[in-house]
Amino acid sequence: METILHAQNVVKYYGNRGNIAKAVDDITFSVMKGEFIGIMGASGSGKTTLLNCISTIDTVTSGHIYLRGADITALPPRRLSRFRREELGFIFQDFNLLDTLTAYENIALALTILRRPAKEIDARVHEVAQALEIDDVLAKYPAQLSGGQQQRVAAARAIAAKPSLILADEPTGALDSKSARMLLTSLTALHTQLKATILMVTHDAFTASYADRILFIKDGRIFNEIIKGDGTRKEFFNQIIEVITLTGGDNAHVL
Repeated sequence: METILHAQNVVKYYGNRGNIAKAVDDITFSVMKGEFIGIMGASGSGKTTLLNCISTIDTVTSGHIYLRGADITALPPRRLSRFRREELGFIFQDFNLLDTLTAYENIALALTILRRPAKEIDARVHEVAQALEIDDVLAKYPAQLSGGQQQRVAAARAIAAKPSLILADEPTGALDSKSARMLLTSLTALHTQLKATILMVTHDAFTASYADRILFIKDGRIFNEIIKGDGTRKEFFNQIIEVITLTGGDNAHVL
């Protein structure tokens, strides 16, 4: 199986000489093609910093991050910008849709930037919209959509250009329970129907239970890992709660 992402001995410091904090402490892990990986940890654990380094929003202090074999920690700015455009898809907590564009246009934007042919763009937009069950709202603007619909449009935009890796940062954080369930169903559709590789950061056990594998981060280090395997999502959810409870974490965030 192809390795999509490999983080090797990643370290990230913040601060200056008088006040230095190690946000990420020698983390190594890999993500295989087609996996849906969750990263969990309390606030301040380093999970968002790790995601920022993988997404190239931030730079590592030491270590290497490889995406499809390319060392993204060594790319010059111009190549890094192109690499980010072509290889990464993003799902943000606050949607980040453009209010002046329709749902169709928001999804098509990533493909337009890559200068794909009009017929290819149209076919791809309708393909991902159908998979995420939003083909009936493509003509509407974000203000006319529910929170769940907006997040599914954002998910469609993330997958439209067929990136190697989709990064989701607390994707259900701004949604109510019903909308969160709808989005998680959509992420599952991205994963199973469109063969997307997903890396999702969350503090919520219910959200994490939709992933195939969970990495738990504490004080900047990976301290545990669990795999769903052939078990049900409910069984996996209970495993997640057990890990959180045993480590003295907060398991109050359950939808």
